[in-house]
Amino acid sequence: MELGGWDTHTGQMGRMGQPLSQLAEGIVRLAEALGPVWSKTVVVAASEFGRTVAVNGTQGSDHGTAGVMLLAGGSVNGGKVVADWPGLASAQLHQSRDLKPTIDQRAVFKAVLRDHLGLGLAALDGVIFPDSSPAKALAGLVRV
Repeated sequence: MELGGWDTHTGQMGRMGQPLSQLAEGIVRLAEALGPVWSKTVVVAASEFGRTVAVNGTQGSDHGTAGVMLLAGGSVNGGKVVADWPGLASAQLHQSRDLKPTIDQRAVFKAVLRDHLGLGLAALDGVIFPDSSPAKALAGLVRV
């Protein structure tokens, strides 16, 4: 599924509430609709790009490198933030403008596919995410 409204090149403050509320409402509605099946569900919310750290001239932010992923569902081993926080000081930014990426998104997807759906390493590294063996599946994201 896709949810728009995240591209905030202008007037970012006050606009993020709408897509965040839509995402939250969508997850709540899905959980309600699935009923007991929710306990066996994993939902991954991810973006293909992040936002820049600094605000631009039109009070928005431009496309950046690192972003955030959110996992929800009854099979998620939740209640925590999984991160290798690099910091926001100028010297810690990627290309002097972006949050530095520290976890490959494929490592999250691989963890879900391996631990929740039982896919093997050969399929993950060779078929689904070709040539991605350096991106190891994270441990402990999904209840096994």
